[in-house]
Amino acid sequence: MASQNTATPVPKGTPLTIDVASYLGTKPIRYVKPEWRIIVADRASIPNPENPLADWLPTVVVPALKLIVEDRGPVKSFASIGTGAGVDILAGIEILGATVVGATDVFPDVTTAAEWNIRQNIGDARPVEVHVNHGDLLTPLRGRGLGFEVIYENLPNIPLADASALEEKRNSAYFVPPRAEKVPQFANDQLLALHYIALRQSLEFLSADGFVISTLGGRIPLEYLSRLAVESGLVPSFLSYSWKIQAEGEAVLPSYAELEAQGLGPFYYYPADALEKTFHGVSTRDSGLRALELEKELLPHRVTAKQAWNVYQQGQRIGHTVAVLKSARR
Repeated sequence: MASQNTATPVPKGTPLTIDVASYLGTKPIRYVKPEWRIIVADRASIPNPENPLADWLPTVVVPALKLIVEDRGPVKSFASIGTGAGVDILAGIEILGATVVGATDVFPDVTTAAEWNIRQNIGDARPVEVHVNHGDLLTPLRGRGLGFEVIYENLPNIPLADASALEEKRNSAYFVPPRAEKVPQFANDQLLALHYIALRQSLEFLSADGFVISTLGGRIPLEYLSRLAVESGLVPSFLSYSWKIQAEGEAVLPSYAELEAQGLGPFYYYPADALEKTFHGVSTRDSGLRALELEKELLPHRVTAKQAWNVYQQGQRIGHTVAVLKSARR
């Protein structure tokens, strides 16, 4: 069970303070401390509490978690693959009401900091059972008799063939160990291989009525995301469908253009003005229900990564869509 332990050594990393109500856009705060004091390991992505609109958790994940609670009520057990600093687990405790949580990441220094962050920032309202370990996707949670109602993953979009070249990257999101699993060709071509493997592994860890939520800024047609779930043995639907400006375009767009040149993709972008117009006034819930319709409306505006890089250099704002895929047991 989790409890505050001031004697626990503080892990190495960057300290950060987060006002929870502002960051998660919710109040009152019930199950976690109203102010998080966390340590971000060197290989973990740093949350952005000063600008939540630029942060994946409050803009994409939190609205999805709120929809889940609206649909099925509190969720007892919640897990995260690739947790980073562990703030996604804290969000699951607060928003879902989870009392059993599991978290994994690749590197031990990342999970050491994440576990410290989780345990130190749980409130006193009730105990929470915490399981954190480092390793490959969900496998670090094996042998504990755990079954989760909701598993969250936000894994990187990387072709497995490039794994060895990425091992030295600073952020654990870019690390992919060699894989032995057979992955459908479309999943590798569309950079969905890790998502596919995670969905396949989830069958061992999901409760009878459980599901996985995958947040995918994949720049690929929705049909491939649905197929990802189906070929993993799960039933797909979309919790939400939204968009974001392409951050760090100077680095990201040429990378995707190069992947296209290697025969992967294509990867689709849109002028930001078209995205703003298409999604204007669409609620989070309606965006998921209308995802295929919205994608069809955007079709005349889509450009490849190579084309997007060309117009980006001319000063045009470029964005891409973001889907929250729900993959449920049959």
